[in-house]
Amino acid sequence: MHRETARGNTSMRRVAAMAGTMVLSAVAACGAWAQAFPTKPIRLVVPFAPGGGTDLTARLVGARLTQRLGQPVIIDNRPAASGVVGADLVAKAVPDGHTILTASVTFVISSALQKGLPYDGFRDFAPITLLISAPLGVLVHPSFPAKTMGELIAQAKGQPGRINYGSSGPGSIAHLSTEVMAAMAGIKLTHVPYKGVAAYTSAVLSNEIQVGLTNLFSTESFWRPGRLRLLAHTGARRMETLPEVPTVAESGVPGYDATIWFGFMAPAKTPPAIVQQLYREIRAIADTPEVRQTLVAQGNDVVANTPQEFAKFIRAEATRWGDAGRRLGVAIE
Repeated sequence: MHRETARGNTSMRRVAAMAGTMVLSAVAACGAWAQAFPTKPIRLVVPFAPGGGTDLTARLVGARLTQRLGQPVIIDNRPAASGVVGADLVAKAVPDGHTILTASVTFVISSALQKGLPYDGFRDFAPITLLISAPLGVLVHPSFPAKTMGELIAQAKGQPGRINYGSSGPGSIAHLSTEVMAAMAGIKLTHVPYKGVAAYTSAVLSNEIQVGLTNLFSTESFWRPGRLRLLAHTGARRMETLPEVPTVAESGVPGYDATIWFGFMAPAKTPPAIVQQLYREIRAIADTPEVRQTLVAQGNDVVANTPQEFAKFIRAEATRWGDAGRRLGVAIE
């Protein structure tokens, strides 16, 4: 009886020892995987054309990631279908950290409003970090009578629907942010969609339309010399680099806040250790004085938050712009 008990105890100890060895082996394997990363060039997918959208910032970060990781970071531009083609490529890539998506507010708008996407914007990606955010500028043609945001609102109230604004299409950030602004201000503006930001910016420059909400940095060469008039920006607070420019919120639309943003995402099931490593590297790059100064000079707030914080932010943005789109009856094809 005692011999049987002893044998049983010995067997249990052997099983426990084997189980412990298996756990330690698995932990060691995960650690080795993370330590070995990267083992080949990293593909940084930018769902916009070279020089546009998030491309310039991706190249700024990518060059420094190459230096820090010891592997080339290759920019892969996939400018098609409002970012869907590039996002789909990353969603279906091997989840080993060697393929990364540069995601923007367009990504969450599509995820919230576009039917028939070939991926799930939440389940198929692992957020890494939200790098930067920036407000849009409210721009008008110099001949437009309104010289302030308050005057624009007053004129729009006196002429409902007579003032036209442009965007890069239904469901774009320019479309949704302008409609939300108009609703909060109690005014009616008429939407004129164009094929891209450059097209509707040109339309404001030629006085074809009166108003356009667009990136402050990319249009600086127009509003600095006075070819366009900058009335306000859409951020929650005044910018360090443009302290003289008021916000829309302080100009008659209390509580209004709309920003464009840029971050990095990996395919879902990418090992958490690799996601954390990428986050730490990108955060370190963002903290260097040279990169931070460059990003701030371009009108950005440098965020570089954690993967968990970025995931929460993405959910909140999808809810916000999804709700706005559904209220407006926006359907993205």
